[in-house]
Amino acid sequence: MVQLTAREAFGVGVRQAVPIMFGYGPIGVAYGVLARQAGLTLAQTVAMSIFVYAGSSQFIAAGMLGAGAGFLPVVSTTLLVNLRHLLMSAALSPHLGGLRRSFLGLFAFHITDETFALHSANLDRGPAHPWLLLGINLASYCTWVMSSLVGGLFGSILPDPARLGLDFALPAMFIALLVIQLKGSIHVLVGGVAAAVSVVVALLLPGNWNVVLASILAAGLGLVVSTWQSRSS
Repeated sequence: MVQLTAREAFGVGVRQAVPIMFGYGPIGVAYGVLARQAGLTLAQTVAMSIFVYAGSSQFIAAGMLGAGAGFLPVVSTTLLVNLRHLLMSAALSPHLGGLRRSFLGLFAFHITDETFALHSANLDRGPAHPWLLLGINLASYCTWVMSSLVGGLFGSILPDPARLGLDFALPAMFIALLVIQLKGSIHVLVGGVAAAVSVVVALLLPGNWNVVLASILAAGLGLVVSTWQSRSS
């Protein structure tokens, strides 16, 4: 197998991140518009993208700040929204044991739902070059920050992204990343169960518990089915 240099691996990571970048663009612009409408300054809008970098949490936090919510309600709500990151980090950690703590800290900060999906696909095939992983993360991160800046700067003259259909960019990106990972009947089963459970729980419970519960139940089902298949063969 040909060993990539750090520069080559980083370039591969950036190219792999292109679907994520296309998805983050319009959603980041939409966040920038919402944040400015909620009363955040341009500096505050961009700073939240730089230091928080969590799309759904940023939308919620901007709305709560605009409504006059205090520090503790904003922090506790966004913490609940991001509980799913515990599951994502736990899933990736077995593949990252040989990397330096400094790298892991940088890598962990840039994990999102979308980069997690891409990293999972890469790491399932075997060890990945650290600079490839960073290429994916940094390309996605820079796109999010820059699109937030664009939304903050020009939000007042841009039409509502939903009216242009741009709000579908993020779901479309998730669908594309999911298809990459469907490699057999078990994956299809787990994906279908996760989708069904997520929809049902979202209709019954407030917040983002649907993501956490669907992930746990679908992953547990996948483990049971794969164990049963291995024992039967």
